[in-house]
Amino acid sequence: MIGRRWLLVVGVLVAAAAAAFVLVPRSTAVDVVSVRRGPLTQTVVATGRVATPARIAVASQLAARIEQVTVREGAAVQAGQVLVRLRSDEAESALNAALAAEREARGRIRALGAVAAPVSEQQLVQAQAALQLAEQEAGRTRALLARGFVSQARVDEAERALASARAAALAARAQAEGNRAGGVEAELAATRLAQAQANVAAARARLELLVLRAPAAAVVLTRTAEPGDTAQVGRTLLELAQSGETRVIASVDEKNLAHMRDGLAAAVMADAFPGRRFDATVFYVAPAVDAQRGTVEVRLRVPAPPDFLKPDMTVSVEMRVGRRDDALMLPAQAIRGADGDTAHVMAMRGERVEKMPVTLGLRGVGSVEIASGLKEGDAVILPGTAVTEGDRVRVRARAPAKGNMQSSPFGN
Repeated sequence: MIGRRWLLVVGVLVAAAAAAFVLVPRSTAVDVVSVRRGPLTQTVVATGRVATPARIAVASQLAARIEQVTVREGAAVQAGQVLVRLRSDEAESALNAALAAEREARGRIRALGAVAAPVSEQQLVQAQAALQLAEQEAGRTRALLARGFVSQARVDEAERALASARAAALAARAQAEGNRAGGVEAELAATRLAQAQANVAAARARLELLVLRAPAAAVVLTRTAEPGDTAQVGRTLLELAQSGETRVIASVDEKNLAHMRDGLAAAVMADAFPGRRFDATVFYVAPAVDAQRGTVEVRLRVPAPPDFLKPDMTVSVEMRVGRRDDALMLPAQAIRGADGDTAHVMAMRGERVEKMPVTLGLRGVGSVEIASGLKEGDAVILPGTAVTEGDRVRVRARAPAKGNMQSSPFGN
């Protein structure tokens, strides 16, 4: 009897256990992470290149043989330094001829003032005196004719002499007026001098075009000409990178445009020198977006460029667009629907799953700020196990409560 009772009890217990196993919901093992506080920095990373203030192509405006190239690639040059000399003997001869013509024009002006003008004035005085005598002689002969002392032929001769004296006086007056300051001869002489001076200036300008100089302090990037070559009009002989402020030009995804502004601090790293970061500051954000690439151009100043930087070097730029020293944050992987308008997390409330809408703030490397919806210490289920709201769960593993699940190559 006792054995039968024990068998009955055992059977009831087994049945109860089986019923409990079937009827009682089983819990799901999940991995969770806790909401924590800490410093969080949001950055925007982009690819860029090192740029110089200007690229300068040195080319000749005249076709001529190259006689000398004074610099090589990598050389630093100063403003006004001679870079290339072209054959100039013909231009020098043209300048000498123009200078001779200028000296001749100046000599004519001096001769006009020292010789021609005084002589013409004296000739005018003489002509006026001769005219006065001729008038007096003609008057006397007319009086004598009236009294019958001379013939008509004598009067006619006196009239002819008077007419000749008048013509000579007019010519002398015109000559004197032309030689005076502001007269026709003086203006012609001044015009000849101005023309000669213009020819001298043109000859000097042409000669100067045969000497190519650096327009600004720069570094020689390329040299494509050698002595003996013929410089063609417009063909680049040297390419220079103007010295001055070093800049970085980066292309930023347009989705980050709202974060871009002047004065943003950035860390820059050259792809060829990983680990050797340097600082830069945003000073320009393009007013338009590149429609084909979906990017916006951002320019940064490099106040202390390292010595290894070269023009057009590829760099990575990390711009710090926001920082909070005491932010509530979660690993970015714990946020569901973060790319839409319904960001939420699956949180543990006791042994049950609860869907919690959250408002996101700063987004760091691997971490996201929780602006509202959670509090410090809340346990959030990581994706990896399919759960729905109301499910019974248990903690399988708790992820380390670190802010950045992924570290930035630039550091924090």
